[in-house]
Amino acid sequence: MYDSEPGFFTRLTLALRTFGRILTENDFASAVLRLERGESRPLAVVELPKPPLRETSPDSALQLLALLQQDGRFVDFLEENVATYSDAEIGGAARVVHEGCHKVIHAYLQLEPVRAEAEGARLTLPAGFDAAAVRLTGNVVGQPPFTGTLMHRGWRVAGITLPKIAEGHDVRVLAPAEVEL
Repeated sequence: MYDSEPGFFTRLTLALRTFGRILTENDFASAVLRLERGESRPLAVVELPKPPLRETSPDSALQLLALLQQDGRFVDFLEENVATYSDAEIGGAARVVHEGCHKVIHAYLQLEPVRAEAEGARLTLPAGFDAAAVRLTGNVVGQPPFTGTLMHRGWRVAGITLPKIAEGHDVRVLAPAEVEL
């Protein structure tokens, strides 16, 4: 929603996007015709069903967070007030954190992109596409198939091999306090 009237270039961009969708999507073209005629029936917004929620154990998440802290000082970095440092100092710290966290992620998780296409590619999502793996953005109306531009390929974990935890280990301790004697 705009706080004021949209400017010329915003309207031009909207017109071009709408033109393309009118040519390629029958449901969208029908909805635009209804709007033009002043019919009161609104555009259909895609409602995705909400899956039932289930409880999860935080143990693996806490273990991974502890590994990111151990090798990348991830929690230390996030808990630091970076407003007091220069951009160069933050950049130097971020490089160290990135290197350590990258090492952990690639040691324990096998990552793969959700979509194989290159970012920027045009693609069509058929009816029944996996809505948990693909998030629709922009002007989402009507029913699939949807045609759009891939803005981000997404990531999924294809495999995970976290180390085993000793019985009695408290996974809530991400990094023990250090006392030098």
